[in-house]
Amino acid sequence: MSLAYRLAADFVVLLHFTYALTILIGQLLILVGIPLKWQWIRNLKFRVIHLTMILIVVAESWLGITCPLTTLEKYLRQQAGETSYQGDFIANMVHEVLFFELTPTIFTWIYSIFGLAVLATLMLAPPRRTVGDVGRSSM
Repeated sequence: MSLAYRLAADFVVLLHFTYALTILIGQLLILVGIPLKWQWIRNLKFRVIHLTMILIVVAESWLGITCPLTTLEKYLRQQAGETSYQGDFIANMVHEVLFFELTPTIFTWIYSIFGLAVLATLMLAPPRRTVGDVGRSSM
């Protein structure tokens, strides 16, 4: 049974990493797409999802909420009999990758500044409804 918990924990880490990477790559593509006039970066659904993803991270950070994915992964690791890391996922990931430590407050500011950058790109390249979206009811 511990193997199942370990695999589940590894899947949660992969999901968490994908979430963070989606925010980062999404913003990079938007920034590159502005001067290159890529129209797909103005897709309303893409931009709303992207904004929502970073706002969740910023809100969790400002409210002192540990990400639910971090909590789930720690629980699964404990169930598998493995030791878990301290702190939140992104802080731990950055520490492991770049080998430096910052206080949670610094990470809150980093997340917030990144969130503001996402908001700024909404003004630089506002999302637009595509012709196919006009007249469709939202589900």
